[in-house]
Amino acid sequence: MKALLLNGSLKKDLDIDKIQSLIIEELERNRFDIESILLRQVNLAACQGCFDCWVKSPGECRTDDYGREVAKKMVQSNLIIHLTPITFGGYSSELKKVIDRFIPTILPFFTKRDGETHHTYRYPNRASIIVVGFLEQTDDDQELTFKELVYRNSLNMGAPIHEALIYFKNQNKSDFIDNFNTILQIVEA
Repeated sequence: MKALLLNGSLKKDLDIDKIQSLIIEELERNRFDIESILLRQVNLAACQGCFDCWVKSPGECRTDDYGREVAKKMVQSNLIIHLTPITFGGYSSELKKVIDRFIPTILPFFTKRDGETHHTYRYPNRASIIVVGFLEQTDDDQELTFKELVYRNSLNMGAPIHEALIYFKNQNKSDFIDNFNTILQIVEA
């Protein structure tokens, strides 16, 4: 299975580096083919909201940068792992750009799913998504907002399996690994 890890850290962050190392180690142990991208090191513009990817160049963003390649890699993956510091309950600015640049992979048409209106999918392959957020300490409001955001975005992306995990500074790493592996078992089933 192909796994794409998108690291949205904004600066050299030893805590997020530690989380990434744990994730990669577990993916390798479970025989995933892994590609890891540190988003702050690639040329990735923010979405312009022009919707040219729907009406002028279907399936392709008008901005010719690495965002096109990231969207392609996301469509070709079985599992996408987003790694981000949690900021006000949301993603880092680097990861938010990737989430927004996913728009070309869906169609401008709508369908009802579970009583809600969502876009239809452009491609048949839809990856499972695990989003790992990092917090310095517990914060119930940020945790709740983050998990709801991950859930809503996963619905729009059509992720068959989606999960939000939160890693806290100084957390017992074996607890995190156990939770991560539980999700991996579901993804691989």
